[in-house]
Amino acid sequence: MLKKRFLLAMCACLVMASAALALEVDKDLPAYKKASGVSGNLKSVGSDTLNNLMALWSEGFKGQYPNVNVSIEGKGSSTAPPALIEGTAQFGPMSREMKQKEIEAFEKKYGYKPSVARVAVDSLAVFVHKDNPIKCLTLKQVDGIFSKTLKGGGKDIKTWGDLGLTGEWADKPLSLYGRNSASGTYGYFKEVALFHGDYKDSVKEQPGSSAVVQGVASDKYGIGYSGVGYKTPDVKIVPLGKKAGECVDATAENAYAGTYPLARFLYIYFNKNPKEVMSPLMAEFIRYIYSKEGQLVVIKDGFYPVSKALADEDLKKVGLAK
Repeated sequence: MLKKRFLLAMCACLVMASAALALEVDKDLPAYKKASGVSGNLKSVGSDTLNNLMALWSEGFKGQYPNVNVSIEGKGSSTAPPALIEGTAQFGPMSREMKQKEIEAFEKKYGYKPSVARVAVDSLAVFVHKDNPIKCLTLKQVDGIFSKTLKGGGKDIKTWGDLGLTGEWADKPLSLYGRNSASGTYGYFKEVALFHGDYKDSVKEQPGSSAVVQGVASDKYGIGYSGVGYKTPDVKIVPLGKKAGECVDATAENAYAGTYPLARFLYIYFNKNPKEVMSPLMAEFIRYIYSKEGQLVVIKDGFYPVSKALADEDLKKVGLAK
């Protein structure tokens, strides 16, 4: 996690240089320039968190190349590695890093590791109903809410009164919403917020990120976790902190600076033989993502853009740097 926070902080220095408080695309990212000879079909299989982003990128890309068709399937990050290994998808969006066993399975099939692009920054948020008066949660409290193993060192939290709420809230039980085990968000939250612990059996597992937020929006005493980009007017995001008194909002600035405890990169994995040139179709889609237009889409969808330095680093690794 320290390495991730360092990288996010580096993004901050570069992306926010021109306006410290305004969420902007890095001014040094290039505008996208249409290439010749690009056509064909692309398929993406993987993270539900990136579903909207992939759809928006595909829409913009098709605006450049009307003869390109893009198919998107988002059922969870764990569906990406098998699709790449089996060759049923060119891109595998993931809201977590590939596990070692997934990388090894890919390498066993192809003789080299999968390639990866860090395409956006996300804050994983804890949502409550818009009328909920809760002001702050520590990670220890989050663990007590969602975990039955309590590896964060806290106590089991069952009611809103256990979190200090009074009046009508005091005796009301928490209604828990979360993702299913195929989700990278499920895995990331388990690793960081639950300290590698186990979820309570009472967590209502949802098939998608938006379903978590919809569940909380319709349940006054609900609480759930999902990507910050899925916020709606019917819910609010609870500030989080490692310790009491350290709670911060789920903003881009706090994510880049590493002060928000649930900030993460979003990834796209793909099959790139290091001895071969990537197909023009795949290469241009990745270049589009790392263009000004592609990173404006990131902001539009509620996530945070990456810097030109980071984009150049990832493009260089796969032979696409110009």
